[in-house]
Formats: sequence, C-alpha cells, structure tokens
Amino acid sequence: MDIPDTTAADWSAVGRGRFGSRILTDDSSGCAVGLIGVPDDFGVGLNGGRLGAAEGPAAFRLALGRYGAALPHGIEWPGVFDAGDVVPGSTLEETHARVTVAASALLDAGLVPVMIGGGHDLTYPFVRAAAQRSEKPIHGVYFDAHLDVRAEVGSGMPFRRLIEDCGVASLTLHGFDAMSNSAEHTGWFLGRGGRFGEAEPGDVPDWPGGDLFVSFDVDVIDQAHAPGVSAMNPSGWSSGLACRWARAAGACARVRCFDIMELSPPHDENGRTARLTARLFLEFLVGFGGRGI
Repeated sequence: MDIPDTTAADWSAVGRGRFGSRILTDDSSGCAVGLIGVPDDFGVGLNGGRLGAAEGPAAFRLALGRYGAALPHGIEWPGVFDAGDVVPGSTLEETHARVTVAASALLDAGLVPVMIGGGHDLTYPFVRAAAQRSEKPIHGVYFDAHLDVRAEVGSGMPFRRLIEDCGVASLTLHGFDAMSNSAEHTGWFLGRGGRFGEAEPGDVPDWPGGDLFVSFDVDVIDQAHAPGVSAMNPSGWSSGLACRWARAAGACARVRCFDIMELSPPHDENGRTARLTARLFLEFLVGFGGRGI
C-alpha cells in the first residue's frame, strides 16, 4: 500500500515466536487491522507537556517485538498490516493533514485503523478520516485523565475540534480526574452532552449507539504502572482495568478506529509503559478476533 509521506516500519529483527513476526508491511491482503505510527509531539510542547511522545511509535514496536506469542493458546490473531510512520510536516496543520490521508488510505483498503502516537492532538485528524466516511455522525469514547477540550491549539484540543469541526455526535470519557481539569473545560464538555463513563466494562459495556471511535491516552493509567507518559497520573487506573477496556473496544464491531497516545519513552523506566502499551494493543486484537471478521 502506497501512502504518501510515510516511512516503512522495520520488523526484521523480531523473533519468529513473537507476535511481531506475523505483522505484514508490504501487502495488506488478508489483514483486518491497519497500524500507523505518528512520531510527533509538537502539540504536547504547545501545551507545556513533557516532550518525548514523538518516540512513542518506535518504543511501541520495540516492545511489541519482544512481547506476545505468535501462536498463543486459545487466541486467533487477526491479520495486521503495518503502514509505517507518518512523517511530521513543517507545521501542526500539515502533520494533521498527513494523518488524515494515512487513516483514509487504511479505511479505503477495508482495514480498521489503529494509531500509535504521538501527542493526543493527533486523534483529531485520525478520527476526522473516519467521520468523513461515516453515513451518520460518529460517537467518541476516550480514556484519559483529561478532557482535552481546550480552545487553544495543542495536544489538549482534539475532542473539542472533533465536536466543532467534524460533527462528532457525543463524547464519553472514562478516567476523568476532576483535579486535573478546569471548571471551564468541564462545563464545556457537559454543556455539549458529554458524559462520564463507568469504571468497569462489565459483560456488556455501555457503549453509545452508532459508529464509534475509541482513544486511549496512556495517562489514564496510574503512574506506578505507566510513568512514561506526557503527564503522569498519581491516582489513575490499574493496568488490568485498562486492558479489559481495550479488549472490549476491540470486540465492539461498531468501533471504526482505535488509538493509543502519549507514550513518552524518555520518561519510561525500564520500558514498562511501552510494554503495557503493547499489551493494550494485543488486548484490542484479542477482542477484535471475536468480531468474526
């Protein structure tokens, strides 16, 4: 698949017994999921966050190459095509345009796109591609300590822009931390019908109706488990809870795209956040395998 302004991912060093050995990079035939990395954290800098998420996709692939069995007991992996990394542009707007082109190419190929970031602002152009192709307004579910509905350009803006620019019908946030969000932003969110989701997914998660996008900011997870993020969370979720939701997102056939954002390797002790991010992706795939695609 030829996607402009991308560089190819290299999985040649992955052992044969690892999940990464199953990932295709030349031909998406037979695949159901399309992976794309976006090594950019310019938006994080604009918001005054800790830089480093630009290294997230590379650290994710390295961790995934060392974790996950190619042939695990009781699991049938869906086919995964890795389209490589979007090359950041000279401006944030140019980078965003390239992300939308890449996500659109994956959708046009019949794949469910999964993006690894990168700053959370990149969710805006990523979901924009799905929203443009949905016959009805798409609904958003995201996992984050922060609302990310700022009016200012930066990593804290994506969900406001998706409502205002892309016609996203509703937002549901899991993991909200009242101490990390202003009354102004919370008022904007609630005033547009935003809701706070339940903690446990349960047997049948309370997903909104219609087509969905799901976005995971790794800072929803407690800093004891995920120190390598743009903004550490001292009172976040357990890794197990996050994994249950990632699997539930994969299992929901109405989820049209999925992303995992703001892994920041320079702040990641012993690579444990990167390994957890790889686990979230694998959990999504386990759920996805149950869709019957």
